[in-house]
Amino acid sequence: MSEVLYPDLELPGALRQAVDRTLRQIKEQWESIDRLQFSNQRRVLEAFQRQRLNESDFLDSSGYGYSDRGREKLELAFAEIFKGERALVRPQIVSGTHALAVTLFGLLRPGDLLLCLTGPPYDTLQAVIGNGGEESGTLSEWGIYHCYLPFCEDGYPDLEALEPDWQPRVAYIQRSAGYDLQRRGLTVGEIGRLIEEVRSLYPRAWVVVDNCYGEFAENSEPLEAGADIIAGSLIKNPGGGLARSGGYVVGRNDLVRRVAGRLTAPGLYDSLGSFIDKRSFFQGLFMAPGLVGQAQKNALFAAALFEELGYEVKPQLREKRTDIVQAIILKSPEKLLRFCRAVQGASPVESYLTPEPGPLPGYEDPVVMAAGTFFQGATSELTADGPMRDPYAVFLQGALTLEHALYATCAAAKALSET
Repeated sequence: MSEVLYPDLELPGALRQAVDRTLRQIKEQWESIDRLQFSNQRRVLEAFQRQRLNESDFLDSSGYGYSDRGREKLELAFAEIFKGERALVRPQIVSGTHALAVTLFGLLRPGDLLLCLTGPPYDTLQAVIGNGGEESGTLSEWGIYHCYLPFCEDGYPDLEALEPDWQPRVAYIQRSAGYDLQRRGLTVGEIGRLIEEVRSLYPRAWVVVDNCYGEFAENSEPLEAGADIIAGSLIKNPGGGLARSGGYVVGRNDLVRRVAGRLTAPGLYDSLGSFIDKRSFFQGLFMAPGLVGQAQKNALFAAALFEELGYEVKPQLREKRTDIVQAIILKSPEKLLRFCRAVQGASPVESYLTPEPGPLPGYEDPVVMAAGTFFQGATSELTADGPMRDPYAVFLQGALTLEHALYATCAAAKALSET
């Protein structure tokens, strides 16, 4: 296999042998991903067929977007695929953070408590909550309180720390680990057990799951485990590498309606919203199970290869995969830069650029990012990034094609071997 995939990399002998061993080692796990991919592809296909898609559903709408049947079918398909009663899928949602911010502002009111069950959320959502140095427009400014649940040593939320008198309005779960190496991603089964515990203590709480990077990573989704609402970005998994922008919210009918009232206005809800290039959103969703499967295969390859090369990886090779992200702990700012620059150099777009650390909106530390992607910031295509802070971990995710992902991962391994 390696003889075909890597003829032009000119890998050093020892690294080529490591690649060969890695490919043999992960063969069985790749076959398991193939089965998962088939199951999820069938789920999407059948949802599309039930919507009776036709060419007219791909036509653009303008202005208010009244009676946009294609938009309605896309949202009905999302609701069915992710097992919700209602969906809001819009290009006007600019990111996953925006989808979550709209959700939280739609559900929470002054005096309410937001309980973050998976510890402090990632950097950009901290700004939404009011812990990112923002002066206005935050949940805190509106008198909405928050608290974080600590972790156990295994990275699972410490349920013993729950206080019966908290009575949160929203219990928030982050499915992927993000940049926090002390936590780990949660399986849908673990999310279900966490929700059961929350419901026993706080029956009035609405459970919101940040589903970014986790869509189609398993054969079920958090709504099936008892969540009330999920949200995410379309330039990650469910956009399939084709959606140019956008985000989604899926869940209970009454809760999604609240969120829609925040995105547009009360009284308008989800009846308005022009939509162009719907074809790419439909086709991206159709392609998404395949993209996620390829990304998971490369994540397994990277975990096995870099573990053999002496690096700590999270998740480890035999751990359950809950998303498409693979963290590799490099313990050196020079290695982090070298890794990202190798991935950028192996990219189809702007391969000639040299990534440098810099500030990103919503992040506390400078971030270096390799993103030679067709759509700006589309981490599902194939990206590598990391904050410039100890222990200098790189986060590798995505794959438009498996061949490119493997090629870029090997290029990064080669770059580190030359230090």
